[in-house]
Amino acid sequence: MSDTAVRRSSPARLPDGAARDPGRGAGPLTHTAVMATRALRISSRNIDALITSLALPIMMMLIFVYFFGGAIDTGADYDSYVMYVVPGVLLLSAGFGAATTATAVSEDMKGGIIDRFRSLDVGGTPVLAGHVAASTVRNLCSTALVFGVALLIGYRPAASWSGWLLVAAVLVAYIVALSWISAAIGLLARTPEAASGFTFFMSFLPYPSSAFVPTENMPDWLHGFADHQPITPAIESLRGLLLGQDVGSTPWIALAWAAGMLAVAISASGTLFRIRTR
Repeated sequence: MSDTAVRRSSPARLPDGAARDPGRGAGPLTHTAVMATRALRISSRNIDALITSLALPIMMMLIFVYFFGGAIDTGADYDSYVMYVVPGVLLLSAGFGAATTATAVSEDMKGGIIDRFRSLDVGGTPVLAGHVAASTVRNLCSTALVFGVALLIGYRPAASWSGWLLVAAVLVAYIVALSWISAAIGLLARTPEAASGFTFFMSFLPYPSSAFVPTENMPDWLHGFADHQPITPAIESLRGLLLGQDVGSTPWIALAWAAGMLAVAISASGTLFRIRTR
């Protein structure tokens, strides 16, 4: 008899740190969970980008509150500028965090790893949904950190329990929608550098809105755009709900915008993925 020990074969490991093999017997939810775990592990290794995505929104909030806050008139409804600006910074943080999804998707498309996933019977939707799920987790952590710093510098919310639930719904809806848009941009761009550049325009949207100054203080040509772009109703919803003010139908308008952006982004992502992998 041979002295060679018979070793039981182990499942092949996915590249880039995924912990298990999403083989042919696994379903889409399992594939998505594995892809999300992989994306989070890759993010945890990119320390520079992680620190930047966490620190930049906090720095922006501190700059606006302490450098410009004293010169900005937000009306009599707000005791201090920090009470006005925090919701805008939360949406700005979501835009910065979602932008990394475009770069990650573009790197996957450029590096050839998608062919390996397809050989393992992993479809395009789980790969993209994994990136979006990881982006959502990163953004929620960043949002919690920004909100904690806001409390330290004087922000005092007065939301009811139902208000907090609506705040969470609006934030999560926009984080997911922006992450899917970033995934579509990552598929559209031919290089990670181009993907990063394209997402700048998405991160720019909170500026021409009511995030940092009331829209009525803007020029007429900008005022109209600021009032009717998707970020403004989200910011107005968060601001009113967190301060316990009457917001009317604004949260539902914000959620409708998020649902529309999400539907378009998912559809575009599926089409672009099929084109890029033919």
